[in-house]
Amino acid sequence: MTEEELQQLKEENAALKGEVERLKDELVRMVSRNLDLSERLEYDVELRRRTEVAREIMEGNIERQRNADLRDDGQLMALIEMKVEKDRPHLKPDFNAVALAEMLGVSQARLAQLFRHQTIHRTPDAYIDNLRTLAALRLLREKPNYTIAVVAEEAGFSNVRTLQRRIQEAIGMSPVDYRLMLTRDL
Repeated sequence: MTEEELQQLKEENAALKGEVERLKDELVRMVSRNLDLSERLEYDVELRRRTEVAREIMEGNIERQRNADLRDDGQLMALIEMKVEKDRPHLKPDFNAVALAEMLGVSQARLAQLFRHQTIHRTPDAYIDNLRTLAALRLLREKPNYTIAVVAEEAGFSNVRTLQRRIQEAIGMSPVDYRLMLTRDL
């Protein structure tokens, strides 16, 4: 290799080192910019999520206020039936009269008064128990492969014993006897 070729390689090497340094600086600038954009995007996503939550809360409060203003017992009972049929909250063991009142946006006293005057159920809790009992009877009929424990859970009862007691009170027989009766008639 000649002196001239060696000199040319050194110059090319120096130019490449300069280009590498420039690219490193550019990479650092781009990474920094991407981090900044990522932070902005996260902020925007969080802001949108918070806005959506606030909107849902406001809409819920407006609906609760509207429901609280319902003076007509018939309208309020229709609202209960509609919400129960749509959302099926009674299938959750922790659903109770307090949760029903909150769902409707009415006071517990208003709900109790409504049930005393408008239903065959004396209390909201009795209404919820009745919904669960009906759900359990349907499951016993339609899902013969379900165990009694699964039926209790699916119908919203907190335990099997409560299911057994409610079925006994409602139809005068145990869940097992009810199932046997159904299969005997086939």
